[in-house]
This record gives sequence, structure tokens and C-alpha cells, in this order.
Amino acid sequence: MTTQRPFALGSARLIDKPRVRGELAIPPSHFVTHGVVLGMTGSGKTGLVTVLAEEALRSGIPTLAIDVKGDLPNLLLAPTTFQSADVGTWFTTDDETESERTREACAIATARESGLASAHIDVGALERYRAGITPRLLTPGSEAGEPLHLLSSLELRSPLWDIDVEAARASLGAAVSLVLRLLGRDPDAAKSREHVLLCILAERRFAAHGDAALGELIADLLEPPITQVGALELDDFLSATERRQLAAALNALLASPAFASWRTGARLDIGEWLRPRDEDGRTPCVIVSVAHLSDEERMLVLGVLFEELLAWVRTLSGTSNLRAMVLFDEVYGFIPPHPKNPPTKRPLVALMKQARAFGVGVVLATQNPMDLDYRALGNAGLWCIGRLQTDADRERVVDGLAKGGQGAAFDSTSLAQTIGRLAPRWFVVRDAHAGETMTLLQPRQTISLMRGPMTRREMARARAEWRQAEGRS
Repeated sequence: MTTQRPFALGSARLIDKPRVRGELAIPPSHFVTHGVVLGMTGSGKTGLVTVLAEEALRSGIPTLAIDVKGDLPNLLLAPTTFQSADVGTWFTTDDETESERTREACAIATARESGLASAHIDVGALERYRAGITPRLLTPGSEAGEPLHLLSSLELRSPLWDIDVEAARASLGAAVSLVLRLLGRDPDAAKSREHVLLCILAERRFAAHGDAALGELIADLLEPPITQVGALELDDFLSATERRQLAAALNALLASPAFASWRTGARLDIGEWLRPRDEDGRTPCVIVSVAHLSDEERMLVLGVLFEELLAWVRTLSGTSNLRAMVLFDEVYGFIPPHPKNPPTKRPLVALMKQARAFGVGVVLATQNPMDLDYRALGNAGLWCIGRLQTDADRERVVDGLAKGGQGAAFDSTSLAQTIGRLAPRWFVVRDAHAGETMTLLQPRQTISLMRGPMTRREMARARAEWRQAEGRS
């Protein structure tokens, strides 16, 4: 078993001995039991999530970052110097005078250099970081980054059909559910007759080592290659009229120009995404940004993505090492408490329960602990708690720590007061692997330029600049 480099997160002090100061370094294996980052707006959550991503990448651990606000594409902004010219263009504006732009760029560069120096990160470390990673920005439904073929698990035969049929069926089911949701029909894999029939028709084509493009499935609905579904005749299961109606709806969807962008681009293949680059072994940093999509579209896209991620995880062998990191910032609405059940909830809960056995760590970040299903909190071994303003939020966190046997050594009232008094960019850290100790953490300066949410135009520019620096078109 190889020893992995600890994640150096920043300066720290013990919560019960504040004069005892040092640096917090957490072994990567501790993240296998997942983590949560909690804190109100302005508490520094996104900065801490970015530091976690950078530390994983510095340790050679493939990282998948899910972005819903436009912040995490900042990982593409990683200058290898502290020169103001390398940072200024991303922060200054055209309406400023030249002297104002120069002063602002110099101030930003100086602050970045000072902050990283305190974390023992010099120009050499910046160069090694950038030379060791290969970022990839995926933007479903947009060409700001790399488009994503969301229905590839349906329309393109996956190698999973040869090595793990159960995982392949889960991915197929998620893609079929997405199609039915877009049609306004029942997407439930267990109850929807349309879902069952489409899966049977697609799997029949995969069994013959072919693809199952929507156009071919439409043809199969109109002229079925099967006569029976389960114990029923096909017409008794789904009548000819119902099949024609489904075929017409699929055809309208297929003809829609807006839908075309969801069927082009990179294949939805998590294993391929997170595989180190063949030619030089660079560590993948995959950012999937859905910031440009509507709330409903985000749910649909990420529901399919997480089902595919879960299917990939289940193909892995067991390990106690961290083999991949998944970071999801601003998780509000995607894994809510009962009774809400969006398409993202089932695979996310399953990942929090099962991924640890396969060496895949998941970190969820949100403003409000009430945003998370109790199973997400209960399966997290690492808690990073920023300032929480309301009594209810603080009580939920303290109660969660206590129920997990993670806070018994501390007075709950005192801990709640500490959380309420935290300054921005300070967190109470509880690591279940580190005994009863709780730590106050101030995350280090990020290597990446944190310039706030990026527009699609800015994402395209950042991606183009990185590819140009690597000599790629």
C-alpha cells in the first residue's frame, strides 16, 4: 500500500487549547469516509472546497468537481508566478484607468504571494502543481466548455455491458428516466411501462453489440422486434396506440434544436474522465458546470451524472486508500430531507453509503445543514463547520455530531456558541479518525485565482488559455 501525501489545509489551533497552534494536515484516507462543509454565505465554503480540490490534485488523486454557481471553474486559473500581469486581467475591469488596474493587480498578486508563502507554496510548487494536472471543463448543453452527451448510456453501447451488466443497466435506466422526464412522462424505473419497454428495446440492441440511438428505438416502437414483455403479450403490456404516441413524442424531442446539444460532445464515462493521462500521467481535474442551466435542467443532468458515477464506483475493487475525490459545492436542493426525492437524491445517498468501500470520497458543501438528508450527515466522517447564524442550524450540527458519537467530549452549548462566533474563513473541523479532538481551521490561500462566479464567456476564455499553454488548439 503506497503512502499518500497528507492534505495541507491551512493554519489551525485546538478548539479547547487555542494557544496551541500549528498546521492541519489530514491523510487522504480520512476522506474516504466522506465530508461535509457547512457555513452561511461569506463563510469561505467555496474557498475551502477549492483548497480540498487543489490538495487532492497535488497528491495525484483524480478529482471530479460539480459546479452549480460558476465558482469551481476558477480551478482553471492557476498562474505559475506571482507577477501582477498573470493575475490582473482576471480581476480588473475595462472602465478602470491604467493606473487603477496596475495598482489593483499588484495588490492582488502581493496578497496571493504572501498567503501562499505562509503555506510553504513557492513558484516551484506552483509550477509542479500546474505541470501535474490536466483540467477538463464539461458544460452540458453549452459550448462554453466541452459539451456532454447526456444520453450516451442509452444511445452508445458501453463497455460496462461486457464487465458489469448490473452497473450498465443502472446507467441505462438513468438515461431513460431523463428522456421520459423531458417528455413529461413517468420516469419511475419500477412502475413506468414506457420505461420498462424502452430499456428492454435498448438492451436488446446492446446484447447484439449495437447502439440504441433514439431514432432506432422509435423504429422499434413502431415495428416491435419482440412480442412479449414478462408474462404479458406486448399489446397487453403497452398497446399499439400507446407505442405510437410514445414514438411521436420521442420524435418531437429528437427533432428539437434545443435537445440536439444534449446529444453531442464527450461521452458520459466517469472511468475515462478520471483516468490519468496516458502520455504523461497527469492527474485529471474534471469540472462539470451546470451554472448556465435552469433549476429543473440541473436536476435532470446531475441525476444522470450521479447515477453514472455510482455505476462506475460499483465496478471498482475495494481499497482503504483514496483513489478519487468528488466535490459538490452548493448542494442545496439536490439531497434534501424526506419526503423530497429529486433524481439526484438516490444516487447521492447511495454514494455516501457505499463509495467509501471503493476508495471514492465525496465532500458536500452547503449553507444550511437543513439542506441535507440525515443520511448524508450521518455518513460523513469529516465535518468542516463555518459560521452558522441561526440557532436551529447550530443545533442541527451539534446534534448530528453527538448522534454520530463525534462530539461527546465537548459541551454542546459551548460548541454552538463557538460556531456562532466564527469569523469568515474559519471552520471548526471534526475528523472522526482523529479521536475526540476538534480543531479551528483557517484554510490556506488558494493556488487558483478566486475571482467569483465565471460567465460562459469567461469559462471559454480560461479553457482556451489553458489549452494554448499546453500547445493544444
